[in-house]
Amino acid sequence: MAPRLLWIGLGNMGRGMVKNIAEKANLDQPLLLYNRTKQRSVDLSAELGPGKTEVIGSVAEGAAKADIIFIILANDKIVEDAIDEILRGDVQGKLIVECSTIHPDTTERLAKAVVAKGAEFVAAPVFGAPAMADAGQLVVVLAGPKSSIDRAKQYFKGVMARGEIDMSDEPYSKALTLKLVGNTFILNMVEQLAEGHVLAEKTGLGTKYLHQWVENIFPGPYAAYSERMLSGDYFQREYPLFAVDLARKDARHALNLAEAAGATLHNVETANAHLAKVREHVGELGDIAGIYGAVRKEAGLKFENK
Repeated sequence: MAPRLLWIGLGNMGRGMVKNIAEKANLDQPLLLYNRTKQRSVDLSAELGPGKTEVIGSVAEGAAKADIIFIILANDKIVEDAIDEILRGDVQGKLIVECSTIHPDTTERLAKAVVAKGAEFVAAPVFGAPAMADAGQLVVVLAGPKSSIDRAKQYFKGVMARGEIDMSDEPYSKALTLKLVGNTFILNMVEQLAEGHVLAEKTGLGTKYLHQWVENIFPGPYAAYSERMLSGDYFQREYPLFAVDLARKDARHALNLAEAAGATLHNVETANAHLAKVREHVGELGDIAGIYGAVRKEAGLKFENK
């Protein structure tokens, strides 16, 4: 019999990941779904069709039924609360696969608590935008005991992910350290694109020519973010792809790591300051790409480019 799975967290990333597990993984029982806003679970379950998923009412209820528990939530506190609730029940022999972007120290602390209760833990943060989650094209970083990673691997490459970085038998924290360092590249990319497009506009070069250059030299994420900026998606979107509060959380964690290691991340400091301006201008629905608006305002332009 295949393991029974519970999925906790149906944000932008979680929904796409669930779709791929429900459609591609070896399951002989419905995938259990939990989200704090229950309607999101209900809607996704209906979209996936009968027999694929089962909506449950609480973390504890789902954990009691599951053999393997996947978690992808917004921040450290919410992840801690979910795992605390799981650990109130009998978790002997269960596997918790934690996919959220949280501080490495938080991951180590949670893993220690999980293992102390007789369960297993794998740190499994993922790289990729929501569209990549939908397409099953994420890259996962797996850290923890090899035997635990082997239990989790079947749900990643070829199901939710196109690639994996295997840190078998490495400390759990290494996966989250890589995740945070990797996310600084995203922050720096968005910051540089924003500054470049503002400079192109202010000098009279024009943003369309810089965008064409980006498409030819840096296709992929650079071109996608450039398009989001120039199209106005960065302020017109109803719901953010990469919410400003999550981006600021990642920046804070990365800056904390740098300070503890005696390193500096000046580019991240700049991006983080612009994210604060995005939060001030738009609120919690601001998007990381809104850095473009913040840089525009600094240069005497309107936040919105339309």
